[in-house]
Amino acid sequence: MRLFPTLRNYKLEYIPKDIFSGVIIAAVSIPISMGYAQIAGLPAVYGLYGSVLPILFFALFSTSKQFVFGVDATPAAIVGGAIAAHGFVSESEQAMLYIPMVALFAGLWLIVFYFLRADKIIDFISTPVMGGFISGIAVTIILMQVPKLMGSPAGRGEILDLSKHILHSLQYINWLSLAMGSGALVLLLAAKRYMPKFPMAILIMAFGVLAAVFFHVEEKGVILLSSVEPGLPELFIPQFHRVDLTHAAGRGLMVAVVVMAETLLAENSFSVKNGYKLDIRQEILACAAGNLAASAVGCCPVNGSISRTSMNEQYGGKTQGVSITAAAVMAVILMTATGFIGYLPVPVLTAIVISALLNVVESHLAVRLFKVSRSEFYIFIAAGIGVLWLGTIYGVVIGILLSFVAMILKATNPPRAFRGLVPGKSAYYDLDKNRFAYPIKNVVIYRFSEDMFFANIKVLQSDIESRIQDDTKVVVIDAEAVNNIDFTAADAIEMLFQSLEKRGVRLYITGHTAQINEQMRHLGIGHFIEEGRVRRTILSALKDAGIEVPCRLDIPDEDEERLKRLGNRAYPQGEENTLEEFVWAFGQDSGHEIEKRALHVISLIRTKEDVVKLSEKGVDRLVSSWGYLGALDEDLLLRSITDHVESFPEELAEEAEKIFELIDVRRRKLRDRLLREHPEMTEYLEESREHRIGNSVCIG
Repeated sequence: MRLFPTLRNYKLEYIPKDIFSGVIIAAVSIPISMGYAQIAGLPAVYGLYGSVLPILFFALFSTSKQFVFGVDATPAAIVGGAIAAHGFVSESEQAMLYIPMVALFAGLWLIVFYFLRADKIIDFISTPVMGGFISGIAVTIILMQVPKLMGSPAGRGEILDLSKHILHSLQYINWLSLAMGSGALVLLLAAKRYMPKFPMAILIMAFGVLAAVFFHVEEKGVILLSSVEPGLPELFIPQFHRVDLTHAAGRGLMVAVVVMAETLLAENSFSVKNGYKLDIRQEILACAAGNLAASAVGCCPVNGSISRTSMNEQYGGKTQGVSITAAAVMAVILMTATGFIGYLPVPVLTAIVISALLNVVESHLAVRLFKVSRSEFYIFIAAGIGVLWLGTIYGVVIGILLSFVAMILKATNPPRAFRGLVPGKSAYYDLDKNRFAYPIKNVVIYRFSEDMFFANIKVLQSDIESRIQDDTKVVVIDAEAVNNIDFTAADAIEMLFQSLEKRGVRLYITGHTAQINEQMRHLGIGHFIEEGRVRRTILSALKDAGIEVPCRLDIPDEDEERLKRLGNRAYPQGEENTLEEFVWAFGQDSGHEIEKRALHVISLIRTKEDVVKLSEKGVDRLVSSWGYLGALDEDLLLRSITDHVESFPEELAEEAEKIFELIDVRRRKLRDRLLREHPEMTEYLEESREHRIGNSVCIG
């Protein structure tokens, strides 16, 4: 664990931007924090108290270069709802004892989440869900702030409550307040577009103070921030005996879940957008530290602030030096300069907040998703609406559920294709996407690009069964993209295998990793491997099935004439299985399997003529199920045969030297073939001949 991790390797060139952005954040935090403290049920000044120690303690642990912590809308609204449910009066003694206890328990729950490694929740949130979630929160906070432009208090709750409050506020509009707020917002948006680096927010706040000092706008109904007595907060001593600990701990758990989810999602969004890495788990600890610090000064729970982080991004803050600066400036203001706070017009500062939040609404992502993926666009909208209508807690749940649904929908409709060859070419092509590709005659090649599990295996079964014709002899499943098979999928493959066998069709599975072979053995379908129906390449499977290479393509009569000049044959892609397929297929049992097949071959040899045939034609078709062997596999098998010369019949055992010579002839042929077709493998062959079978290296 590192302290102040974003300050490591700090550069002097960061100082101006960090200090400038920190001053802006401190200034903007004054109205925001005071307003949210009141929403939580505390005196407004506690919002400022929550903008010193909590921010510093968050910066102490945070790995986010931009994120700003502080008193924020969501936890304030949760706590405000809790005290209302308990019947506590805002700013009463009961409320001021209860609220810091909720912050204390929120911090303790976050420490529990840290040790439970609950940061993994982020792995289940997709970009559309994250974008919709963040946008929903931003729109919610904007709707909370809108009434303040018109001279009314901020709203709270979800979209229905907020809409009712806005409609109610329309009946009591203070036109000067609306003019100041909307005018400030227009200026901020114009400056953001045409002068993005100009600190328009500070200039507008200065104009607001001047308006209050010289024109006394408060006399015309414009609300100013409450005056604040100077001084730093006293430490809060928890009084456990005066608070219902069950309720405080329960509400603290709710706040902790929301703080973790909202902060981590937003931090991740900003880090991805700005190209730096986070230690997500340590961010939970940073959130815990911030909330424990908030409790220590009697404040409400604190959270990552999207609006202030957006402003930090806008003004180019580089590290958590921004947070340190903001906390220091706020501390100085509390001790020496609280007087000017009472001259800040609320609608002007509200416009600054709304301007920052508009950057957070990811409308650009929505447009992009609408163009490229309608399903993910609808997930984005659903996540945003979930937050707007049901609140952050349920929005988080909806977001996670939507991510799981999207993942399941994708897995249950995996990318897949029937593949064939193009005349004169060697690669395999999708038959539906390449009009010059044709299936191999009597063969179905099917690529399945997803893990095989209970929710998608019927798709594989249905696709293959619908493709079988009366003349189909071989089905090859290209499983190169498959990394896992579950129990249900294994049973379904077994049933498909048996069904095709009854129809005289040979089924092969090819291209996958050796790990899948291990899974097959554990799942009870290891006989596919024993019977040679699991092969390393499509080419190996075709050769084992007796399909002639180059392959005869199944070309329609109307295309024959057009393709005559190209020929209607093609050379399948892939090596002639020169790697050790036995080792790939059988893993640690490969030595035993080769020994077993070597003894089987020896049992078929009765005369010297049999050895001559073996020398001339190889051991193909003599090894039972594994009919076709690549060069390295056959060399390994021949070596094993010579190791068991004592197992030959007596009349042959006496001519051991001649048998060795004949087998060596075959091994030289294999070496020559490798040298001709795959010269890069010749050295490997020589090295492998220097080792015993049991020491063969597992490839794949």
